[in-house]
Amino acid sequence: MRARLNLATLPLVSHRRFTVGASIVGSVAIVVMFVLAGNAYRSWRGDTEFRTRQAELLSEIAVLQQHHDELNAYFKRPDTVARGELANYLNGLIEERSFPWTKVFQDLEQTLPDGVHVVSIQPTLVNGEIRLSLSVEAVNDDAKLKFLKALESSPEFSRLQVQSESKPTNAQGVGPDQVDLKLTAWYSTI
Repeated sequence: MRARLNLATLPLVSHRRFTVGASIVGSVAIVVMFVLAGNAYRSWRGDTEFRTRQAELLSEIAVLQQHHDELNAYFKRPDTVARGELANYLNGLIEERSFPWTKVFQDLEQTLPDGVHVVSIQPTLVNGEIRLSLSVEAVNDDAKLKFLKALESSPEFSRLQVQSESKPTNAQGVGPDQVDLKLTAWYSTI
């Protein structure tokens, strides 16, 4: 028969529960470490692509800024400024030549009542629209009012503004009720 003897000074302690628990915690820690490492790598890779794209854009911006500076220097040169002023002058002449004088006179002829005549017309092109400065003489206030109403109701003339109204002093050929009128109106060629 065999007798079991424990020669140890301390009783036998089993570390199996600690070993199993430590193995489970260690396995979870390793899995978490691989997940975090993967996330860190993807983040680093994304940052690298972002920095690369940012560097490309900054170099493009530098090239465009240099091109912008060269163009500014070109357009500030005296010969280029002179050419630009000449082009603006010639464009103004072309626009003046393309002013529809005949149509304006036809439209005014249809709106002018008896006793009113146009002394001067000065067209001005403002943002693609035609502003007419008119100087008109009317034989009396009634003719003046008929003229203003006719202009207001006309589809060709709009935004009518009377600048000044005066009655000339009695001179040779001037009637006692004559009215001189200066006004502006916007003219539509359509």
